[in-house]
Amino acid sequence: MLKEGIPRHTQISQWLRTEIEEGTFKPDDKLPSENELASKFDVSRVTVRRALQSLESASIIYRCQGLGSFVSEDRAAHNLVKLTDFNEDMSNAGLTPSSIVRKFQTVSVPTWLAEQLQIDESSKVLQIDRLRLGDGEPIAFDATWLPVRYGQLLNEKDLSNSTIYDILEKQYDIPILKGSYRMSAVIADENLSNELKVDLHSPLFLIDRLTFTIGGKPLYYQKRYYRNDKVIYEMTLERSNDDKSGTHELPLKEFSPIFKL
Repeated sequence: MLKEGIPRHTQISQWLRTEIEEGTFKPDDKLPSENELASKFDVSRVTVRRALQSLESASIIYRCQGLGSFVSEDRAAHNLVKLTDFNEDMSNAGLTPSSIVRKFQTVSVPTWLAEQLQIDESSKVLQIDRLRLGDGEPIAFDATWLPVRYGQLLNEKDLSNSTIYDILEKQYDIPILKGSYRMSAVIADENLSNELKVDLHSPLFLIDRLTFTIGGKPLYYQKRYYRNDKVIYEMTLERSNDDKSGTHELPLKEFSPIFKL
């Protein structure tokens, strides 16, 4: 079946790509195992693995450890090492972003948050709750708190189609310089299950983010609850060839959410 003069792994990846494009393997279908492909093309598993790696790099397939390789469905990755906002994330993934503002209200700062925002516990903050959509489908729910000096610059109406990033940076020249992230798994309470259209107590992916501006000043704190069936994260670490430190530390090269509708 394989032709002479063309690398075997290239021919295997081309065959798989054609089978996927012609619909033999549909989105989320499991591909033949490495052993099955090695037997079919009379090659080693190493050759098959190289073919699968090239398809994975092109986001044509995705692989789950211990389960095998599967056909991707409208998945698009983008780089999150660079600070981005929700609209940029969605656009980079080929989705149309929009938001529904559920709460836009000045409240007393929660005790746990005062230290994070470096404000007095008697201070007020603007709380903004938003349902975040991709192509009209619920993707995430945000709860965001800003010190009043920044919150007073925002308008509820603007946040339906724009973002906090965009407004503060473009309209007021307040740069977003750094973000500190913490990631965890939580379960959906009644409000989140209703907003995100998932079952009560379904698993959600939570990102806590503290964002800073000039002088290391906290700009806002945000909790973003992602639907577990709509987003996964992939991390790429790369060791430099000239790294002679002996520490074996791998700097983060890419940290990418992959969205699926």
